[in-house]
Amino acid sequence: MSQSSTSPDANIALIRAMQDVFNTGDLDAIVARLAPEFVINLAGLPEPMRGRDAWRQNAEVMRGAFPDVHARIEDIFAAEDRVAVRLTISGTHAGELLGIPATGRSIQYVSHEFYRVADGLIAEEWICSDMATLMRQIS
Repeated sequence: MSQSSTSPDANIALIRAMQDVFNTGDLDAIVARLAPEFVINLAGLPEPMRGRDAWRQNAEVMRGAFPDVHARIEDIFAAEDRVAVRLTISGTHAGELLGIPATGRSIQYVSHEFYRVADGLIAEEWICSDMATLMRQIS
C-alpha cells in the first residue's frame, strides 16, 4: 500500500470538504481536489473510468437527474492513505436518469465509498451504491 504525504485525519478532512462542496453543486471545486490521473471504480463496471473529466461527466448526470442531490456522511474513517465513507444520498428525481424520465419522486439510498488520497488530492475512488433501491424508487 502506498503512503500518503498527509495524515488519516487530514484525509478525512479532505473527503468531508469534498462532500460538503458536492452538496453545493460546485463541481469545479471538487475537480480541483482530484489528482490529474484520478481513477473511478464503479461497482458493476468491468473497467475503471479515468480522469477528472470522467468524474465531472458522472456528477453532471447525477445533478441533472437530481438537482437537489444531497450526500450525508453517516460514517467515515481512515487508515494510512485510504478513507471509507457510508453515505445516505437523497434528492428529487427532476431529470432523466438512464433513460427514465423525471418522476418528481423523492429518493434516498445508501452508498459505500472508498478513497485513496495521494499528496493531498483524491487519487482514486471505489463507489458501491445501492442502485437497486434507487431504481425501484424512480421506476
